[in-house]
Amino acid sequence: MLSTYFQGLLLGAAMILPLGPQNVFVLQQGSRKQYHLVSAFLCTLSDVLLITAGVFGGSALLSRSVWLMALVTWGGVAFLLWYGWGALRAVFTADTALTMQEQVVRSRWRVIMTLVAVTWLNPHVYLDTFVVLGSIGGQLGSDMRIWFTAGAVCASILWFFGLALLAAWFSPVLQKPVSQRIINLFVGSVMWYIAIQLALKGLNISY
Repeated sequence: MLSTYFQGLLLGAAMILPLGPQNVFVLQQGSRKQYHLVSAFLCTLSDVLLITAGVFGGSALLSRSVWLMALVTWGGVAFLLWYGWGALRAVFTADTALTMQEQVVRSRWRVIMTLVAVTWLNPHVYLDTFVVLGSIGGQLGSDMRIWFTAGAVCASILWFFGLALLAAWFSPVLQKPVSQRIINLFVGSVMWYIAIQLALKGLNISY
């Protein structure tokens, strides 16, 4: 029982820790102290839904739908390119203070919708939760699946809330204009790098 829980915890952590759009977005929001806990909660909630669906049968649905995967992939490419362009443009904006002020006044709904897009338009999320976690958890008995899922979900909770709180803790340093330029450059570069990777995979899916 406990061994199955820790198996889910460690495997879930292995899927979440690598750098991705969710981690970058939560880090960015935490550095501004702007709805960072809401962002962490939404990331965790999305993981709960996706991990549960993957372990309890969703992986079979995804493997049969090539067009659905292609649709999610190209939607993710478009969104990541757009979001990355906004971050990179902020790096080279002359009036950094104005740029930061515009970022601060983001509405809660804009943050929520951006995070939903970052999460649900990222094919890697489905591969991690449906294919990897789903295939391993799906081989377990019904009782053990619950413990495996609980472990993977706990990994998500610990990581996203820890990342948000840690970024908020260092926000006095991270909110400086130079730091914001570095963060925006980092965010934009990561988003574009992932978009290019997804585009290459999307070409393989399409053909």
